[in-house]
Amino acid sequence: MENSDNLFVSITGEENEDWQSKIREVNEYGLKKVAVFLERLKKEQREPLYRALLDSEVEKIPLVHLRHDVVSEEITFLINNFSTPCFNIHEDHFALLDKWKSYWNRLYLEMNTDSEIADNVKVKKIGGFCIDLAHFRKAVARGAEESYYVFLRRKNIEFKCNHISGYSEREDTDLHVVDEVGHFDYLKELPEYLFGETLALEVDNSIREQLEFREYVSDILRKED
Repeated sequence: MENSDNLFVSITGEENEDWQSKIREVNEYGLKKVAVFLERLKKEQREPLYRALLDSEVEKIPLVHLRHDVVSEEITFLINNFSTPCFNIHEDHFALLDKWKSYWNRLYLEMNTDSEIADNVKVKKIGGFCIDLAHFRKAVARGAEESYYVFLRRKNIEFKCNHISGYSEREDTDLHVVDEVGHFDYLKELPEYLFGETLALEVDNSIREQLEFREYVSDILRKED
C-alpha cells in the first residue's frame, strides 16, 4: 500500500456545532490539509462552513464528499479556493450527473453494500472509484454484489481515493465513532488495488482523536508497503 502520508483527518458531522468544533481544532493544530464531508449538511449549514474554511488555516481540501443538493457553484468554489481534485458521490447520484457535468472527471464513486446496483451506475462516465474501505470489507463479509462489481473493474478503472472508517468484525458493520484503534486493523487484510492516492478518515471523532487514528493507520499502511 502506498501513500500513507496522504491520509487526512476530516471535518464531519451533521450539526453546526460538529463542524465548528472541528474547525477550531484544525486551527489549533495548524492543519493545512483536511478532507470535508458535506453528506449530512444542508445548504443553510454549508454556507457558514464555507466562510469558516476561508478564515481557517486550511489551504487545501484533497477530498470532498458531496451531497445530493450541492450545486456546481459550490464545487467551483471549492476548486478555486482549496484546489480540491476529488469529489465523491453515491450510486444514486448518477441520476444527478447532469448538474455536475463540468466536473465529471473529478467525481469518484462510493459503493453501497445493499447488493442493488442500478442500471444507470456507469463508473466509466466519471473519474473512477472512491472506495470506502469499511464498506468494501462489509460487502465482502455479506457477499454483497458491490464487492464483485469493484473487483471486476480493478484493472480498467482508476481507484483514486478512499474513505477510512472503523469496522467491527463482531457486529459486521462500519463505525463512524471509533473507540479503539483496533477497529482499523481490518485494513491489514484488504487487497492493495483498493487503495488510492488520497485517503480520508470518515469518523465523527474529534480532530485530536483523528490525529491519533491517523498515526495508527499510517503505521499499518507503511508496514504493508
